[in-house]
Amino acid sequence: MTAAVRAELRKLFTTRLWWGMAIAVLVSGAAFAVLFAFVFTSDAVRGPQAAAAPRTDAALAKAVFTGGLQVGYLLTLAIGVMTIGSEYRHQTITATFLALPRRGRVMAAKVVSLLVVGALYGVLSLAGAVGAGTVVLTSKGVAPFADTSIWRTLALSLLVLGLWALIGLGAGILIPNQVAALLISVAVAWIVEPLLGLVLALTDWGKSISPYLPSRATSAMLESTSSGFDGQPVHQLSWWAGALVLMAYAAVMAGLGTWRTLRADIT
Repeated sequence: MTAAVRAELRKLFTTRLWWGMAIAVLVSGAAFAVLFAFVFTSDAVRGPQAAAAPRTDAALAKAVFTGGLQVGYLLTLAIGVMTIGSEYRHQTITATFLALPRRGRVMAAKVVSLLVVGALYGVLSLAGAVGAGTVVLTSKGVAPFADTSIWRTLALSLLVLGLWALIGLGAGILIPNQVAALLISVAVAWIVEPLLGLVLALTDWGKSISPYLPSRATSAMLESTSSGFDGQPVHQLSWWAGALVLMAYAAVMAGLGTWRTLRADIT
């Protein structure tokens, strides 16, 4: 199993993809942290009319440090899709299964490697966000580490990126065409599903469903405040419930993908 995980990691780290993604994650984390720090500490946003804005130093620090993850988890989602999609596209999946005929072990190795990669990109994202965000927040008189719960949020950020990578793995298997899988996955995760959550939040029955969507579960894990079309904060799960929901999505997607891979004919 160790050799299989090492082989999967080598597939990623011997290409230019990983460091290109690493630079994007690091820069986006720092850029969003600086942007949100200036926006959330402005008098207009901190005023009484901004009901959905973070009001305490701890909430403000969490929003600033995790702002870049909105882009970060899209990148790990794409990596998850390409981890398996590129193998089918270039037909290297045949050589992979010939080298290690136990498909279940191959898929388990891919799952473990994606969790490792997600954690790595999470560290890079947080390094940029915490470094840049702390400078701006401190200059604005905010104590970013006054509450110990910030460390839990930072740790959960690493899990978020790994789980979204597993969701991408399942999408890459269930949608045979790699390009289509990338476009559909990113469009659904970035546009369709968040908009659906906002629409559902407008109805009485939808308010009980929207917190269980992936993006809302992610926000709950990071304890970031979400607002609806009316600008008011929407109901969301507790951080541990959001973690369970997102883990369930990742388990279902990766499980369906593994099940299909175990049963599919490979030529």
